[in-house]
Amino acid sequence: MTDSNALDPEDRKIVTLARSARARNGVPEGAAVRDEMGRTYVAGTVDLPSLKLSALQTAVAMAVASGATSLEAAAVVTVAEAAAEVDRAAVADLGGAGTPVLVASPDGTVRLTVSAG
Repeated sequence: MTDSNALDPEDRKIVTLARSARARNGVPEGAAVRDEMGRTYVAGTVDLPSLKLSALQTAVAMAVASGATSLEAAAVVTVAEAAAEVDRAAVADLGGAGTPVLVASPDGTVRLTVSAG
């Protein structure tokens, strides 16, 4: 388990934003990513009959649609123990294999940090 208080302030910010998206929208997961310019993109799970995206996939898609060319970091708030492989792959597609993905519990406690790839 990572001490959330020891996180870089920018990483703590994306965890807080991801947690807020999850709670505000009442969805299973919330996520946030930070691009190369320091802009953040926040999203929740999308679960429509014709479109299903995890929160992290949605946040990455929002970054791409807004013109981001790289990611510095990603965070997902979930009850799952780890970030799904497809979520890490989406982050790696834009940010590269070494992009850190912070996985936090619903209370915002960062459980682990993994590389996207």
